[in-house]
Amino acid sequence: MVEVRELEAPPALAPLYAKAVVGTALPGRPDEVPDYAISVPEIAIDGERLADYARVCCFTVRDSLPPTYPHVLGFPVAMAMMSERTFPFSLLGLVHIANRIEQSDPVPSSARPGLRVWAENLRPHRRGRQLDMVTEVTLDGRVAWREQSTYLRPGEGSGERRDEGEDPLAGASASAVWSLSGDLGRRYAGVSGDRNPIHLNPLPARVFGFPGMIAHGMWTLARSLASLDGQLPPAHVSTARFRAPVPIPGRVRLLTNKRPAGWDLGLESLDGERRHLEVAVAST
Repeated sequence: MVEVRELEAPPALAPLYAKAVVGTALPGRPDEVPDYAISVPEIAIDGERLADYARVCCFTVRDSLPPTYPHVLGFPVAMAMMSERTFPFSLLGLVHIANRIEQSDPVPSSARPGLRVWAENLRPHRRGRQLDMVTEVTLDGRVAWREQSTYLRPGEGSGERRDEGEDPLAGASASAVWSLSGDLGRRYAGVSGDRNPIHLNPLPARVFGFPGMIAHGMWTLARSLASLDGQLPPAHVSTARFRAPVPIPGRVRLLTNKRPAGWDLGLESLDGERRHLEVAVAST
């Protein structure tokens, strides 16, 4: 059985960012994921912060959490593991390339859920190496929400491209055009705690190879799911691929394709030349 390290509360993020920066310069990391999980038995949900998050991501405030909000609850715990020397990748430079959320039950905003985070499935990628960070949120000992976030460490990779099959958004209609302000990264960082500098300032963004600031991938996913607010079934699965960064400030269009058991959503440039995000949503 994997060791579980229990915390009384989620850790503060500022020291973890400092630790991550220092750790970038230190050589020698293991070639395997940590052999332990981190848990927090009970987390208090801050109603004011939740309302701010809903406002930034365009969710309606309800008596249950938006389907992407538990990611925010688990983020400091995931950061605690990813900033350790036992983690195979330096935190700086990691790219969030995919995300899967399975919600079995809505999490009430008045609840005090438990949380557990671990890493798994270190494996090759065509552009480097990748692994999954898994977060589970429990209510009365039962898993109500589970997330798998896939992170890429760019470097020497397999170079093999997978067969992507048919375009799930072929023929989808543009249901909205979003104008993204230059302060979007700062506003989302304020409600999520994710203060990666590539979202906050154009200079560090250019250092990491971007032409300027880019939107948080989890904001693009949250905002896309918010377009279905009121239509999402209580139990559902959303699977996202972050295909290309979304520049801020900028404009993108939302694609929507209704299926019998769910939806396909996408974000792309206004001219349709660049696909930024693909999301498949299905009821369970």
